[in-house]
Amino acid sequence: MPLKALLRLVRRFIAPYGGVVAAVAALQLVATLTALLLPSINADIIDRGVVLGDTRFILRQGALMLGISLVNVGVTIAAVFLGARTAMGFGRDVRSAFFGRVADFSSREVARFGAPSLITRNTNDVQQVQMTLLMSFTMLLSAPIMMVGGIIMALREDVGLSWLVAVAVPLLGVSVGLIALRMVPGFRAIQQRIDRVNEVMRAQISGIRVVRAFVREEVERERFEEANRELTQAALFVGRWLSALFPVVMIVLNLSSVAVLWFGGIRVAEGAMEIGSLTAFLSYLMQILISVMMSTFVFMLLPRAAVSADRIVEVLDTDSSVVPPEKGVTAPPPGAPRGLTFDDVTFSYPGADHPVLQDVSFSVRPGQTLAVIGSTGAGKSTLVNLIPRLFDATGGTVKLNGVDVRDYDPEALWSQIGLVPQKAYLFSGTVASNLRYGKPDATEDEMWRALETAQARGFVEAMPEGLEAPIAQGGTNVSGGQRQRLAIARALVKRPGVYIFDDSFSALDVATDARLRAALKPHTRDAVTVIVAQRVSTIQDADQIIVLEDGRIVGHGTHEDLLATSPTYREINESQRQEEAA
Repeated sequence: MPLKALLRLVRRFIAPYGGVVAAVAALQLVATLTALLLPSINADIIDRGVVLGDTRFILRQGALMLGISLVNVGVTIAAVFLGARTAMGFGRDVRSAFFGRVADFSSREVARFGAPSLITRNTNDVQQVQMTLLMSFTMLLSAPIMMVGGIIMALREDVGLSWLVAVAVPLLGVSVGLIALRMVPGFRAIQQRIDRVNEVMRAQISGIRVVRAFVREEVERERFEEANRELTQAALFVGRWLSALFPVVMIVLNLSSVAVLWFGGIRVAEGAMEIGSLTAFLSYLMQILISVMMSTFVFMLLPRAAVSADRIVEVLDTDSSVVPPEKGVTAPPPGAPRGLTFDDVTFSYPGADHPVLQDVSFSVRPGQTLAVIGSTGAGKSTLVNLIPRLFDATGGTVKLNGVDVRDYDPEALWSQIGLVPQKAYLFSGTVASNLRYGKPDATEDEMWRALETAQARGFVEAMPEGLEAPIAQGGTNVSGGQRQRLAIARALVKRPGVYIFDDSFSALDVATDARLRAALKPHTRDAVTVIVAQRVSTIQDADQIIVLEDGRIVGHGTHEDLLATSPTYREINESQRQEEAA
């Protein structure tokens, strides 16, 4: 239930602010009690001061009213200030916990929720819950006190008009409740369609070059308009019910005022009630209904906040499929065999009919290079993603330096691996900040050496700012080949024990590819190197080459061995030679 999720979220993250919440409640209590005293004092001024012409009494009671009003203003400001601080702190803590949880997710969980949805949940959804909490601190705590106190004070002024309170309050409460219930499905639809708008927008921005290259601007515009139209329709559905809320409140409020004046005037004419008591009763009835109206503001936000909380809790309650061990290994035991070993490794995605990898076994020692080649979809990237535990093998074991990667402390495992992913990604910042991503204390000399090895020194030196040259998010202000070379340099700066190049040379020309591989050899002399590639020329010097087909190893050996024994490898090699000759 969404409301249950909202209560869980508030209980979990509001606990550190228990003292502040208690202070806010106390201040709201003082503010409400002082507000309840004012109509009664005003009634005394009318009944005793005005009727009897006692100026001194009027001045004395007026000064008392002024003092109480000042106290009311002061404590209300303090309550709102503390409530706002608490709500903002709550939002900060939820966003931090959400980000930490997502950072622990494996690629499987990230793919399940989707990046656009995760962004929406950590921004828009948290904001909805945060705003509801703020409104609760400023209104919802005082509203019940005002309502109960107003009813008591109204009955104290005149019991004969109490039936008006008994009619007006339930009527307003039921009306508001029915409208709020109708808005709940609309709020859920709004959040889902915001996800969709973000997804389409993100895809269009990321793929703007492809969109323009294929002249698909009109098609993409229609996609966005459709997503935007669906969001608008959901918002209009909620807006129609929301637009009915305030008229209903005002109708009940005004009809109640007219009824009090009508029936109260009759009682005054009959001598059963004094004029001051009538004004006080009217003020108390207004306070009661205003407290209901204040609660209305919260109830307007509550359904949407409940839906948002449900979406946030769904992420917070999702455990990563890659779980770190309680006492992870921080270093390989003495005498353990060095290198990387796959022992009958099988991997299947959830719900898949067939495994992506099946019975994969090999071993690579430090100083050796393992190359993986195969057709698209053969499982090459999945294989290398098992080494840093982006996924966990569903069968068999992956060992690094004699230890199952699942037994390593995550920090210890990742510190041994330098990964250059298939899609080279650079973070917004500078060339230096990206190179220092794996080694924050890297010196300029280390960075220049890594750039030289990655064949990137030339174009970085050509930039006016050099190492401090700005890099846009995703590296969109440099070419694909430059982006790949900077990603390779980032891994080289780290100096890990295992280098993983997942199709990291695809954007390089043949000459640059050859120079880079030659320059890599001194740097990887004592490390395990795993290269996933499409070009045979990139991997033909590797110590071992694995040929994957439908997740199985169909060839394993050196370039010369595979040309003699593997039809698949020979076919790949011949097709690429024909393309080069053409």
